[in-house]
Amino acid sequence: MEADKGSLWRSGWALSERLAINVSGMRYETQLRTLAQFPDSMLGDPRRRSRYFDPLRNELFLDRNRACFDAILYFYQSGGRLRRPANIPLDIFMDELIFYELGEDIVNRFKEDEGFPKEEERPLPSNRLQRKLWMLFEHPESSSGARIIAIISVMVIVVSILIFCLETLPDLRHDKEVGNLIKVCYMFGKESWWMIVFHDPFFMVETMCICWFSFELLMRFACSPSKMHFFKDVMNVIDFSAILPYFVTLGTELVKDNDASPATSLAIIRVIRLVRVFRIFKLSRHSKGLQILGQTLRASMRELGLLIFFLFIGVILFSSAVYFAEADHNKTDFVSIPHGFWWAVVTMTTVGYGDMYPATVWGKMVGSMCAIAGVLTISLPVPVIVSNFSYFYHRETECEDRSEYTHVQTNLWEDEDPEGEDLEEGDRDPEGDYYANEGLCSPLNGTLLGGLCTGQSIEYRGGNMYLREPLVTQV
Repeated sequence: MEADKGSLWRSGWALSERLAINVSGMRYETQLRTLAQFPDSMLGDPRRRSRYFDPLRNELFLDRNRACFDAILYFYQSGGRLRRPANIPLDIFMDELIFYELGEDIVNRFKEDEGFPKEEERPLPSNRLQRKLWMLFEHPESSSGARIIAIISVMVIVVSILIFCLETLPDLRHDKEVGNLIKVCYMFGKESWWMIVFHDPFFMVETMCICWFSFELLMRFACSPSKMHFFKDVMNVIDFSAILPYFVTLGTELVKDNDASPATSLAIIRVIRLVRVFRIFKLSRHSKGLQILGQTLRASMRELGLLIFFLFIGVILFSSAVYFAEADHNKTDFVSIPHGFWWAVVTMTTVGYGDMYPATVWGKMVGSMCAIAGVLTISLPVPVIVSNFSYFYHRETECEDRSEYTHVQTNLWEDEDPEGEDLEEGDRDPEGDYYANEGLCSPLNGTLLGGLCTGQSIEYRGGNMYLREPLVTQV
């Protein structure tokens, strides 16, 4: 009988079918079989949840968010349906999911329900040399050498963008001078063209930058574990677009005929220069902030599409309204509905450019309603976009400390077997819900459990637990 009573105490739950859970002062009760539906989770695993067990109150104590626990408990009660409370930010709720260890499958399914794209696993190359080179060029944080490569790449990108901007200064290069150079080259042959080009400092610096970009792209392509995934990666497409204008320009100059129009060549050069501006997106490979921004925009495409749709409706409505409101005014700027599109967009986005404005009373009333509607339209999807940005930013900054978001390691309720003692089979709970007595008597709670730790026995009267000697508070 005494062995059975000791077993009841060591089981932690006194073989009760219900379990009390205290979450920051809010007491919940649920059945053990409800939690046992997910044995791989923290609350579903008896041993993992034992570290939070309070033997004096016979309950679990969790110092966590109470509003989030409502959704967590509903997850167990509903058999796997996870719904985030509307008043809980996404990053806070994700922290709670990690703490309760619901599992990667549950978390990934929750992310898909929230509208986030599925994270793809990127394998590493099997070859050892390729793996080292891949880490060197693809993962700047992997080693000091990779960081040096990343710094060099960023410097080359900055120099390339700086050259792109400086060569448009009037004191350094004029479009007329470029046209005159082209005419001179056609008069004296292609050799004079290349002589002029190779003495251009902008061209020489551009060539050096392109050599580095090409080397970097070829190295990543040669070491990539999946060539198909390499071509599908947006960052690699941007890298390829950064070097393409240079080779297109060279190819155009090599194969063009002498009878070609100089104006055509000048137009091609201008288009190629415009494409070069996209090199600035190469910085996103080395900037976590730009990557987070891109992930946020991709995850918020539905909200952005909704915003554009609302703006489109507002532009049509208010441009039509202001046209008819200003129809009787002689000097009106709204000569047609399409002419009012620009005014409606500027007004709804609260820019207020001022080049077009209504002059009549009815037109001003339409403009006022247009401005108010624009503020409301833009403000509706913004919280969702901000929440997505907060989630990706939180995930990126906390990925290095992911281990801290598992269950909190503490010595307060350490689940350890007593040294040098073998427990009898009869003392173990048949359900596996067993906790060592010594695990409940650490030095941290000795002031409250001092009597129990010194060997005081327990007796049950009327279903209640009593100590034969009173607990002594240690000073």
